[in-house]
Amino acid sequence: MILIDTHAHIYDEQFEQERDAMLERAEADQISQIWMPNCARETVAGMMALAERYPERCLPMMGLHPTYVNDTFEAELAAVEDQLNRNAFMAVGEIGLDFYWDMTFVDQQFEAFRTQLRWAADQQLPVSMHTRSGNDRNAFAEAADVIEHLALPGLTGVFHCFVGTLDEARRAIDLGFRLGIGGVATFKNGGLDKILPHIGLDHIVLETDSPYLAPVPYRGKRNEPAYIRIIAQRVADLMQISLEDVARHTTANAQALLPALYANLLPE
Repeated sequence: MILIDTHAHIYDEQFEQERDAMLERAEADQISQIWMPNCARETVAGMMALAERYPERCLPMMGLHPTYVNDTFEAELAAVEDQLNRNAFMAVGEIGLDFYWDMTFVDQQFEAFRTQLRWAADQQLPVSMHTRSGNDRNAFAEAADVIEHLALPGLTGVFHCFVGTLDEARRAIDLGFRLGIGGVATFKNGGLDKILPHIGLDHIVLETDSPYLAPVPYRGKRNEPAYIRIIAQRVADLMQISLEDVARHTTANAQALLPALYANLLPE
């Protein structure tokens, strides 16, 4: 039974003391790939070191995270563009909109988001999207509006850490995107118990967002890719299907997003 963690910040300093052990636990639990979203220039070196050390397991993305958008965002975007032109990446991410922490640079967030969506379409790469609402603004809805307005041919990817409504889930699917389901699915009041039974298994992928959002029974502690099996089991329970079915379908869904450059990494 093969699983893929489609979103994990395993280069984070929280893994500094036991990164190898963490990766060994993931391998023991048959986590065949870990997809690593970038945040800003400061995270590139650690991410790329892992990608170089584990080229078949740790797959890098390149992007500017919305919470890192500030008055230097143009220089950050230039660095992202340079990396995309010089190196191979499996996706553009983590990109998107965040209205939760700080609204100071919202206009710049939108500019960075649109720019990176265009780069993804140009390079035929999927995107990993962060949409966190706050301050009476719905980040998912506004991101979806941007995607609809741009109408970029072939654009696809994942709405990372999806926690929206059933209507929003269907809108994401209609746009050609998959839903990233993580530890929130195990939370008592996470809301995904009302969503997952009503959408097809073909529309979701699994993620941990390590080291954040650890599933129950580890909630509040550091997350790691090995916990993807807990999330998969919760999805199976909510959808009333087998764990094996969840693993098979979500792995296939993730594999279908991979660009041609990574086709040789697909497990049998």
